[in-house]
Amino acid sequence: MALNFIFSPQNEFMPIKDLLNQRSSNQCELCSGTDGLDVMVVTPKSGTSTDHCINSCKVCRIQINDSEEIKVNHWRCLNESMWSEVPAVQVVAWRMLNRIKAEGWPADLLDMLFLEEETLNWAKSGHTDNQSDIIHKDANGVTLIQGDSVVLIKDLKVKGAGFTAKRGTAVRNISLVHDNPDHIEGKVNGQKIVILTQYVKK
Repeated sequence: MALNFIFSPQNEFMPIKDLLNQRSSNQCELCSGTDGLDVMVVTPKSGTSTDHCINSCKVCRIQINDSEEIKVNHWRCLNESMWSEVPAVQVVAWRMLNRIKAEGWPADLLDMLFLEEETLNWAKSGHTDNQSDIIHKDANGVTLIQGDSVVLIKDLKVKGAGFTAKRGTAVRNISLVHDNPDHIEGKVNGQKIVILTQYVKK
């Protein structure tokens, strides 16, 4: 699953690179590594400003650009870097956590990660999925996107959990069930449950 990051050669962005080195204390802004630091533009931004870029190490870049190279435990570094005050770093953290959320602990971090609306839209706009032909829609026919917040439109009895998810309950940071357009996942009362899209609205 490509993230559509653009890696630009060092000689194109020397002024920005120097500024990023100052901002990051000469460390990767994702994992704090120092090997092969260089500029990474976080698309779909243009890269004309440090606000659109991160200082990234070779290890992170390789794994971001090639899903087969991902070493999941490497990304435990996001437990710290996702709290960065730099929106570009937040965007990359959100995208990577979504890529590996099936491991469990990344989904827990996503539940804690709060992005401003503008930053979240940036993160979603560059986040692609191999299952993009499957479209999830809410009760009103509005397309749902990974990370959206929805509201239940009817009471739902949660089998095996001993409670009923009440109408009007907000479910934040949903996950899409990629092989079923009628199902999403989200946390209600602290428990992750599968919800039919016909019972939610964006």
